Amino acid sequence: MLLFLCAKNRFMLLLVLILLQHQPWPSGASDKNKAMVEQLQRHGVITSTKVAEVMEAIDRGLFVPPAACASPYLDRPMPIGYNATISAPHMHAACLELLLKHLQPGMRALDVGSGTGYLTACIALMVGPEGRVVGVEHIPELVASSIENIKKSAAAPQLSDGSLSIHIADGREGWPELAPYDAIHVGAAAPQIPQALIEQLKPGGRMVIPVGTALQELKVVDKKLDGSVSIRDDTSVRYVPLTSKDAQLHAG
Repeated sequence: MLLFLCAKNRFMLLLVLILLQHQPWPSGASDKNKAMVEQLQRHGVITSTKVAEVMEAIDRGLFVPPAACASPYLDRPMPIGYNATISAPHMHAACLELLLKHLQPGMRALDVGSGTGYLTACIALMVGPEGRVVGVEHIPELVASSIENIKKSAAAPQLSDGSLSIHIADGREGWPELAPYDAIHVGAAAPQIPQALIEQLKPGGRMVIPVGTALQELKVVDKKLDGSVSIRDDTSVRYVPLTSKDAQLHAG
């Protein structure tokens, strides 16, 4: 999600959004996606060649619904329906960078709260067809639309060959059928780290998860080879809550 902005930056972002609300769906999407990645590189969010290549290959525009009423390449979270959002590009990039060593070809990854399928598709390209990626999302409509989104993307072959799959499930329980995972990404804030996800993390693996309610921190959870766990804070964030399907649908 978008990090806290100073008053001047909030005003400028609001002005940009107002100007964009009446613009048509952007043309030259691939160029705009590449420009988004280049901006993240200039600001030091993307530091690895691999993350840049993957985010260029997976066009974010395919995963942001037109109802969001703004360019999908703006660095901000956007609504996707069902009281859910797609995170800002800089947060997706930051999480991929944090998980980089755990998303090598042939590795196994879990994306909790997979939403539109964007980051799940990026992760799939990271681990390649010899790896295995599972996305879990508890809103059936989002699962169905995310599959259609991925079919249009560079990750479509992995959806077809089964090395990438999306499932309807409570993300707090993970997806034990394919555990343990080298990498786990959680795209919503839990009040505390779910024990099921720690258990499904492979020794030597890493999880990134936002934790908190009013105040949230993106936590990096490393499971050592002996099974012990270390946790550190990476940055302050603001995500929608990781909760039950009913609570999400009736939120606010």
